[in-house]
Amino acid sequence: MKFRETPLEGVVEIEAEPHLDDRGGFARLYCPNEFEAAGIRFEPTQVNLSTNDVRHVLRGLHYQNEPYAEAKLVRCIRGRVWDVAVDLTTGLWHAVELDAERMNAVFLPEGVAHGFLTLTEKADVLYQMGRDHVPGQARGIRWDDPDLGIDWPASPELMSDTDRGWPFWRDVVDG
Repeated sequence: MKFRETPLEGVVEIEAEPHLDDRGGFARLYCPNEFEAAGIRFEPTQVNLSTNDVRHVLRGLHYQNEPYAEAKLVRCIRGRVWDVAVDLTTGLWHAVELDAERMNAVFLPEGVAHGFLTLTEKADVLYQMGRDHVPGQARGIRWDDPDLGIDWPASPELMSDTDRGWPFWRDVVDG
């Protein structure tokens, strides 16, 4: 695996190094020893799958506050998504195009809000979570917050009412 730091502290893009032959391919997607060697302490406790049938579905920007904050390893296993991480302390963001064919992923530490916009039909996103989800602790911030200025590649065509109604980042930080 190749680990590439991003401008956001603790957010790391990870690329698998597939071994290809006539049968197809094989790639290691997670190894605690390799993560540890790259300075990432992460032991998944839960695995979740988000299936999305149409292009331009927006999910996010989601997080949970302490003591329920979640680290995540996020990978698109079918199609492509524009994956966004927002540092909740600074409001700085970074995006990575996750592509099932590239087999890349992004690691998000606790304290980072996460969301994505599907770029293809049939885009499925796999989450390995560092902590179990706690019902009632889900939080979020607005995907279109002008203070964040996230450069989405397209306007969302489908999102939940919950995601549409999250507060602005400044209200969360100042609140």
